[in-house]
Amino acid sequence: QQTITPTPMKTVPSPLPPLVAVAALALGQAGLAQNQLLEVLKDENARGAEFWIYNDLAAARAEAKRANKPLFVTFRCVPCADCKGFDAEVAKNNQRIKNFTQEKFVAVRQVEMKGVDLSQFQFDYDLNWAAMFINADGTVYARYGTQSAMGADAYNSVESLEKTMRRVLALHNGYPANQAALAGKLGKPKPYKSALQMPGMKHRSKLAGSTARNNCVHCHNIHDAEHEQLQDAGRLNHDALWRYPLPDNLGLQLDPSDGLVVTAVQADSPADKAGLHPSDVLTRADGQVLTSIADLQWVLHNLPNTSANVTLKATRGDHAIEKKLAMNADWKKTDISWRGSIWSIKPVLATWCAPMKDKQIKPLRLAKGVKPLEVRWINTGRPEGRNAKRAGLRQGDIIIGMEGIPLRMTSQHFNMHVKLNYRVGDKLPLILLRKGKRIHFDWPLTDGD
Repeated sequence: QQTITPTPMKTVPSPLPPLVAVAALALGQAGLAQNQLLEVLKDENARGAEFWIYNDLAAARAEAKRANKPLFVTFRCVPCADCKGFDAEVAKNNQRIKNFTQEKFVAVRQVEMKGVDLSQFQFDYDLNWAAMFINADGTVYARYGTQSAMGADAYNSVESLEKTMRRVLALHNGYPANQAALAGKLGKPKPYKSALQMPGMKHRSKLAGSTARNNCVHCHNIHDAEHEQLQDAGRLNHDALWRYPLPDNLGLQLDPSDGLVVTAVQADSPADKAGLHPSDVLTRADGQVLTSIADLQWVLHNLPNTSANVTLKATRGDHAIEKKLAMNADWKKTDISWRGSIWSIKPVLATWCAPMKDKQIKPLRLAKGVKPLEVRWINTGRPEGRNAKRAGLRQGDIIIGMEGIPLRMTSQHFNMHVKLNYRVGDKLPLILLRKGKRIHFDWPLTDGD
């Protein structure tokens, strides 16, 4: 399929002046390269969706300026199974979203992070699908896309996306008179321009080569690089891991089909003590206009994990209200087991410990509620894996206990527990089943041979 070419390409008169002809040739070559990228990545959701500008933010920005339309930029990790269905709906399957996008927005499908301006596009990079809405001049209107341990699609819906798009359109129509309400939506400038300039980015020379499914700067690699830099400097702590806290951390549940309507307020939470009620509709947080759950997360993300306050504005019935929420220290702490970037945090286990099916568990005669994990693979290509194998860990071992108690965790929570509670040089005390026999095993958590 041919990717969309910017509108100016279609309106250039013939014959073309020399400079315009050169520009047209360059854009044509760019379109060919984009088409090749689609094929290399096997981006099936992009086929037949020619109204999207494919992986070319510069061309999209120029077109948005010419057409005076807001940019609708989606960031999609093509190989990821999570959000695949939602991505297909947004990309081409939902006719209502398709028509609205074509008429009112300049749509960009960004499928790699290699050349993305990280000062301009700051969002939760652990998402499998995310969107930002911006003006051609760089003003940020909105963020969309939320994920948690509940799943990749627990908060995303075509209904709430459309509502966010309509709110964005209203902001764009009111711009620049509403600039004050948009202040703070653009993040502070980064000390580097792009992912490949990040000090903590591993395999830089390899990633600088041609993009492929196995050689792509994924969104989560941005957080990986941040972790690496902080770890090298000895400054990585838990506070840095509580990114983009959910409204739940305030005691709020928001309707995923809307994004701003309060459906429940947890008793004795900051939201409850401040006086927020179900059916309130959030409008602003610390002065920033809200269009989605992700917009609120952005405000919360930039607050400290110490005692902090956030002022929320909302509508209740036919009148406006304002509530100041007070959060105690460590209010950001949350379940990060779902985050892809957690795997880059040391200590690295370098193994695949997979959950077992009920029919496999039953013959083991374990205590009720135990969730054993089977060691399916040990990565001996990494020193951490080699050291674990040298210490006695074997493929096929079944982890049934940790720290002297039965294991009752998913594989993701097992990994998170190790990251948050152990350091390189520690030993992880486990109870294993090997050929029916129980074995006490101290897993050495290392960082090198």
